Amino acid sequence: MRTQQPQKRSYRNLIKHSHLESFSVMVKETDLHVHAAGALENLTRELVFEHRAVIESYIKQYPGFAKTLVPWPLTGPAPLIIRDMIEAGERANVGPMAAVAGAIAEHVGKALLQHTEEVIVENGGDVFLKTNRPAVIGIFAGKSPLSMRVGLRIDSQKHPVSVCTSSGSVGHSLSFGRADAVSVISWSCSLADAAATAVCNFVRSKKDIQTAIDRGRKIDGVMGLVVIVGEDMGAWGELEFLPLKLKKG
Repeated sequence: MRTQQPQKRSYRNLIKHSHLESFSVMVKETDLHVHAAGALENLTRELVFEHRAVIESYIKQYPGFAKTLVPWPLTGPAPLIIRDMIEAGERANVGPMAAVAGAIAEHVGKALLQHTEEVIVENGGDVFLKTNRPAVIGIFAGKSPLSMRVGLRIDSQKHPVSVCTSSGSVGHSLSFGRADAVSVISWSCSLADAAATAVCNFVRSKKDIQTAIDRGRKIDGVMGLVVIVGEDMGAWGELEFLPLKLKKG
């Protein structure tokens, strides 16, 4: 897990549901912004502590799990959130910690759905959502002119959907690429997070957009993806884009 201090999440105004209550929960490096039909802040905090404890305990037992940049072998019984991270890393060919933010968002979100019919959990740009009406998720792409100007219409009425974004130009997460944003849509938030990291790693310039998309679409579980580099954007999947008129910052 990262050890940097939490950042101001200027992109959080991109997800708005006036009929849902919103709140933030911060536990160490985990910084969640949640929309739910009810005051569930205390429960959310308990869930974050619970899932972080599981991950931290596994890392204490297997220190290499937190450091490896390649898939981690599952050699015995492991908690569900750990198995999800390992499977996501295997599919995307990255280390399991590339899926940690998405995994926490997903596991907290699924637990909250036992107490609310609708929920949106955002964790550092990784979003897990289940809503009764379509939602628009904006793509934050740093200094790109397309940042906060394009949104994805996500329909999660029948099944939770996840949208995870990785960047080589924004934030402190480890990336070997230079994309301003790579957003991946999947049923699995863990997989979307790992896949976004993997695809972002392929992008050094706008010339790599198509190659990155070709690689990303081959990852089992990826339903759609968007790659933004400067003024250029590429996409794949059955995606519905909507223009956004929001100020940066």
